[in-house]
Amino acid sequence: MPISIQRELPQELADVQKVLANKAREYGLDFFETNFEVVDYDEMSMLAAFGGFPVRYPHWRFGAQYDELSKGYEYGLQKIYEMVINTNPCYAYLLKSNALMDQKLVIAHVYGHCDFFKNNAWFQPTNRKMLDEMANHAARVNRYIDRYGHEEVEAFLDACLSLEDLVDPHAPHIRRRDEHVTPSAASPLGKSNDEDDSDDTPGKLPSKDYMDDFINPRAALDKADQEQKAKQKKKEEPRTFPPEPERDLLLFLLEHAPLKPWQHDILQIVRDEAYYFAPQGQTKIMNEGWASYWHSTIMTTFGLSDGEVIDYADHHSGTMAMSPNRLNPYKIGIELYRDIEERWDKGQFGHDWETCDDYDEKRRWDKDLKLGRQKIFEVRRVHNDVTFVDAYLTPEFCQKHKLFSFAYNDGNDNYEIASRQFQEIKQQMLTSLANHGRPFIYVTDGNYKNRGELYLKHKFQGAELKHDYARDTLANLQRIWGRPVHIETIVDEKPAVISFDGTNHEMRQKP
Repeated sequence: MPISIQRELPQELADVQKVLANKAREYGLDFFETNFEVVDYDEMSMLAAFGGFPVRYPHWRFGAQYDELSKGYEYGLQKIYEMVINTNPCYAYLLKSNALMDQKLVIAHVYGHCDFFKNNAWFQPTNRKMLDEMANHAARVNRYIDRYGHEEVEAFLDACLSLEDLVDPHAPHIRRRDEHVTPSAASPLGKSNDEDDSDDTPGKLPSKDYMDDFINPRAALDKADQEQKAKQKKKEEPRTFPPEPERDLLLFLLEHAPLKPWQHDILQIVRDEAYYFAPQGQTKIMNEGWASYWHSTIMTTFGLSDGEVIDYADHHSGTMAMSPNRLNPYKIGIELYRDIEERWDKGQFGHDWETCDDYDEKRRWDKDLKLGRQKIFEVRRVHNDVTFVDAYLTPEFCQKHKLFSFAYNDGNDNYEIASRQFQEIKQQMLTSLANHGRPFIYVTDGNYKNRGELYLKHKFQGAELKHDYARDTLANLQRIWGRPVHIETIVDEKPAVISFDGTNHEMRQKP
């Protein structure tokens, strides 16, 4: 159901917000106008299930996520303190049950997020009016449900949502080609648009009979006839498209799949929302680290009363705690920003620093440049998680925070520490961050074997596809494409092709 976003803050919180906003601006943060609203946990769970938006199209996935979140809170397993969405103005939600100290921490944290949304390069192409756009999407889907029935629309939405990650997150920043996203987009398998010459003789110009030999000499007509035959022969040859592998599968389907107008619109909605949320996955470490850095800075230098220090330390340390099972993006992000700030304050960068091999000299190195704050604002502006880790993760940082890489041990059926070597740690982190840890899938042929079948290729990077996921995704893709679909991948360390023809799955070794 739609959730209200029109409630005013209690006066005490409104005063706190105003003071913290002014303090954040004094530190140099630059953010859109930010509207806060206090909600109870039931409403917070709804908002979280909807991706932060008060209105979304109806789908069972949102209900399942809401159920998981509400039960997690009810059983004491988790608690959402705040939510903020990337719009102009920004909208943020505070949990009603939070103590005043928690509300101050959350408001400071939100201003860090809002500054990041506004200024980070990877968020620049996003739709800042997405609040209205989401409501528009919901209205359109509801209209299709009324017209075509809930089951048919939901089944098609299921198929589309299973493919929502198969987009090119770099496409908004790189113009790879023109997009032709219209319901009547021409497919290479469709009818030719070549104009047919009304005269039976190719290349013949209109003329009077007595001038025909001069205007249309026989040699010119023979040449035109040969060109026409060559063109026709080429047209009848098997046609392979796209000319280059394409990563944006949803765009390819919008341009070439045989969709009804309402199906085309729903697939476009799914694609638009996938691109809106993509930068959040690309910058999770940086975004949470930036917000944590600023809530920590503002609260410890300005925002706390004497009686709030212990509670703040307890809640902040809980947020920053590292798990032995996975990286905490809040912790990694804030510590990398602090490390960059310290290094640029002390001049620990550049050729002299990199070539120095004296441990004691490096430990005492301090040129007092005071460039750290300027540097982290620059980093916040241009990087995503992959480039952030690639450029600024150092051996000293890994040693200080006791990072390690891990691997699966077949002998004892468990994961174990594989290495503490810097390059291996860094490589494993970059691999997990690239494409949000999901496989790279490319469209290589939309007319496979000249039969209108769809052929995909998995760019293997050491991890095989989950076979049950692959089979279900192929089934959903075949529903949209309408013809058999195939994906080339690696199975048991050998090239293989998994196929689905609408009825049966097949896996064969690739010759």
